[in-house]
Amino acid sequence: MKTPPRVSAPSSDPSLFPPPIEDDFSYYYTFFQDSVPSDLPDMLPLHRRRCRPTDEPDAASGNCHRKKKRKIARILTSLAALDSPDESDRRESEEDLSRLRANNDKKAAVMLEYYSRLQDHYYSDVETAESVRIARFRTAASSAAIAAASAADEVEAQNPQQQHQRRLWVKDRSRAWWERCNHPDFPEVEFRRAFRMGRGTFEMICEALGAAVAKEDTMLRAAIPVRQRVAVCIWRLATGEPLRLVSKRFGLGISTCHKLVLEVCSAIRTVLMPRFLQWPDPAGASNIKARFESVSGIPNVLGSMYTTHIPIIAPKISVAAYYNRRHTERNQKTSYSITVQGVVDPDGVFTDVCIGWPGSMSDDQVLENSALYNRAQDKGLLGKAWIVGSSGHPLLDWVLVPYTHQNLTWTQHAFNEKIGEVQRIAREAFARLKGRWSCLQKRTEVKLQDLPVVLGACCVLHNICEMMKEEMDPELNYELVDDEMVPEISLRSVSSMQARDTIAHNLLHRGLAGTKFF
Repeated sequence: MKTPPRVSAPSSDPSLFPPPIEDDFSYYYTFFQDSVPSDLPDMLPLHRRRCRPTDEPDAASGNCHRKKKRKIARILTSLAALDSPDESDRRESEEDLSRLRANNDKKAAVMLEYYSRLQDHYYSDVETAESVRIARFRTAASSAAIAAASAADEVEAQNPQQQHQRRLWVKDRSRAWWERCNHPDFPEVEFRRAFRMGRGTFEMICEALGAAVAKEDTMLRAAIPVRQRVAVCIWRLATGEPLRLVSKRFGLGISTCHKLVLEVCSAIRTVLMPRFLQWPDPAGASNIKARFESVSGIPNVLGSMYTTHIPIIAPKISVAAYYNRRHTERNQKTSYSITVQGVVDPDGVFTDVCIGWPGSMSDDQVLENSALYNRAQDKGLLGKAWIVGSSGHPLLDWVLVPYTHQNLTWTQHAFNEKIGEVQRIAREAFARLKGRWSCLQKRTEVKLQDLPVVLGACCVLHNICEMMKEEMDPELNYELVDDEMVPEISLRSVSSMQARDTIAHNLLHRGLAGTKFF
């Protein structure tokens, strides 16, 4: 049997094949008849070619041909419809697709909105439950506090001797050491070793600060007594111990001890500094000049000036300004500091202090930025009096410093020896200041902005101890280590240069100069 050739489907181009009409299939039949081989009827199945036996030959042949035409026309119509769908069906399919997408987007938006509302509702329920829980906890705590306070009041009513005992929100800490120190039978030597002063001086300070540091009792606790407040501050300044040890000694919280130190230091600066650290009046100035002249033979000396450095922890801002290069090079350890400039009288009592300038500044820079420089240089506070400085200070109309150049004459050596005696008074005063208050010897836990208040309180307490003739234990002696740098311009006044030469000449020719330079 021969294999029939492959019949290609009619083209879908509407210009070649117009849309079929249901009653007219002649066009498609003619095309199909021309394209189908002549022997195709022979290859069709027998039951497809055979006519009914009951029909007449001619009629049967005509009926079969008509049936074949209709079947072929239907097949061609279906193929044409499949190959070239009309424009209306395409538009309907696109509209259906767009409606489907819009419906899908709408459902997604509705679901997202529902999820968002559900989430908000859930979190609002959680927050509400948390706030209710916190409110219930606070209510219960307040009720317990009121009940405890009421019970404590009833107990105190029955026992009046226990009225000043702390009752609530205070950790049970041992106060045995402070109670032993506060007892009248506590040895004076031990008290002086702990607080760097005698009991009489301590009582005077407590009495002077009582109104400034006293607190009133509350419903929940009794106030800390004034004596204990002052003792916490002085013991902390005297020993330099960390706050955790202060807390163990006095039976108080660490934060409470830190707060007490700052409060008492501020009260000392406000109440005691105007009384115990002030510039001398005319009568006192005359006495000071006479005493300095008796020591050194130099007339009109009103004070001895010195500048020291206090170590600090590296600050968070302006680190380079507080960097101490000289101490770092000497100790092989990075050092930061602030400066304390002070003027003392013959007894080593401070008459002027300047606290807080960064440690990178030299002595002459600190002097130029001090209030003393403004009063003396611009307002003529000193008149014809001298302030004796070190080699790190410049020679001014009111600042007298030693000779610093090489190849000194005998007269200049003699002058340096005598002015060194005056300068030694200031150095020894600063040595006692740091030896008595050990917090100045090492870096403290006090913040940089609070440190000037603490240092000022140490200077005031030093003056009180010096005025009260409080002896310092030899074990507390401290050796000062402050490098003095000669300023770039050390000679700033021609008249002061001539005055210094005159003073040096008089010292040598009046026989007041020593012989240590030989």
